[in-house]
Parts: sequence; C-alpha cells; structure tokens
Amino acid sequence: MDNRVEANAFLSSRRAKVTPEQAGLQHYSRNRRVPGLRRNEVADLAGISVEYYAQLERGNLNGVSDSVLDALARALQLDEAERAHLADLARAAGPVPRTRRKPPTRQVRPGVARILELMTEVPAFVNNARLDVLAANSLARALYAPFFADPGRPANHARFAFLDPRARDFWLKWEQIADDTVAVLRTEAGRDPYDRAMTDLIGELSTRSEEFRARWAAHDVRLHRTGLKHFHHPVVGDLHLNFETMELSADPGLTLTALSAEAGSSHEDALRVLARWAAHHSADAPAEPGASHRPC
Repeated sequence: MDNRVEANAFLSSRRAKVTPEQAGLQHYSRNRRVPGLRRNEVADLAGISVEYYAQLERGNLNGVSDSVLDALARALQLDEAERAHLADLARAAGPVPRTRRKPPTRQVRPGVARILELMTEVPAFVNNARLDVLAANSLARALYAPFFADPGRPANHARFAFLDPRARDFWLKWEQIADDTVAVLRTEAGRDPYDRAMTDLIGELSTRSEEFRARWAAHDVRLHRTGLKHFHHPVVGDLHLNFETMELSADPGLTLTALSAEAGSSHEDALRVLARWAAHHSADAPAEPGASHRPC
C-alpha cells in the first residue's frame, strides 16, 4: 500500500466526519461545499499553518513531530484506535529502519496450545494479524462449526465473513461483524505496511467482494478487544457471548480470544450443550443445519 495515499485518505476522511458544531466553531459559513471541517479550520484547531496541514493531508507525514500528531488528533477528535493508526502512518512515512520489525509469529507455541486445550468450558482461539485462526480448542471449533467447515487452511475470519454465504446466517448482526472485520484489518495494515500476505488478502477481498471494497474505502479503524458477539448456531440456536481478546506478548502479532456467556443465562446452558455435542463429534466435523436445536 502507498503510504502517502493511505495518509491522505485517512486524514481527509476524518476531517469530513467532524462538523463545525462538534468542533465548537462559533462562526462559519452555512453555505459549505465540503462535509465536515475545511483544511483551514483543522489547521486553526491544531495550531499549525494551513500550508503545513495541506502538506500533511497530501500524505507527507515524514518527520512530523509527536506534538503535531497529538494536535491533529485533538482537532480531528480521533479515538484511541485512530490516534494509533495516525502514528503508524507517520512511522511508516519515515526512513525504512535498518532493522525491520520482528516477523509475525507463524505458529502457536506448544505452551499456548496446551492452555487452549485446558480451556474446556469456554471457546478460545488464537488469531494472527490477518485474522487467520492458527489454533482453536474443541469448543471453539464446535461454536464456529460453519467457519471451520471450509477445507481451506488456515481458516480466516475475513474470508468467511465476505466470501462464504453461510456467514450471513451464522452472524445475527452480520453488518456489525463486517464493519469490525474491515476496521481491524485496516488497523493491522497500518501497523505493518510491509506484510505481503496482508496486502494479498486485502487485494483478494477487494476483488471478490463489493461489500468489503466499500468498507475498505471508508478508512475506519478499530481496536477489537472486548464486546458482545451474536451467533445463530446450527445446533444450539441463537447465542449472545461476551468476548475478550488478549495480545500474546511473547508472540508478536498473535492474540488469544475467549468467549463466555453470562452466568446463569440460557446462553451458558447452550454452551454446555454444545460442549457435550463437541465431545461426541470429530473436531473437524461441521454441524448440520438440520440438527436438533437442543441435542441431548
């Protein structure tokens, strides 16, 4: 990806999202031809010259100071993920470091795999930055049965969401999943613009999915650390599960996600049913859509 193009698109898209009212501007023309703020308004809010801001928005972030990045973040009302993304774009605009970043971990260490195996009451899996699932416990494979049904390996959240027709039935809130998936990929692409496999994945999805292409063009970024996921499972029906995603500090680029149901809820009961179902089926066998919603 071209860093200047990415920086230009990100800054101009964030500027378009902030209205004069949101920025606290008292006097501005009501007859505006642009959505959001004008360049001169961002420059004033950030305390820099219009010429310098125009240079930055053209994508020239090389050498920009942290104080200017902070001022831009305040002026554009960036959230935590957006601030980090802007910093990543600025870092990538500088000279290529003599020592490149440590390559992403490509496999799960035995100790992590053992932890997954011992997590018998919660679905858990390990992702890399491209949203490939590198390892999953048996309950996660049962929960994500349609996802793992594709013989392609490794299974990938983005490919499933946008290229597999089963995804719209599996995710009760597919639009939210689609938005989150693209925003996470955009965030990770900013962190490591030299990841060829990431570039290939984005190219594949952009070519094959109009839904992905439209979301990618929005330049939204997001930190996907905690929240609620809504499933329609072919065996146990609808499930609403909390998730927590944790970085594996010893394995750069890998995260562990665990899901749980509210204590005493019907969703907790459904997870127990699913665990019993998983214990009697092969870990790779997909759930059949016609199966009973409450198997014994």
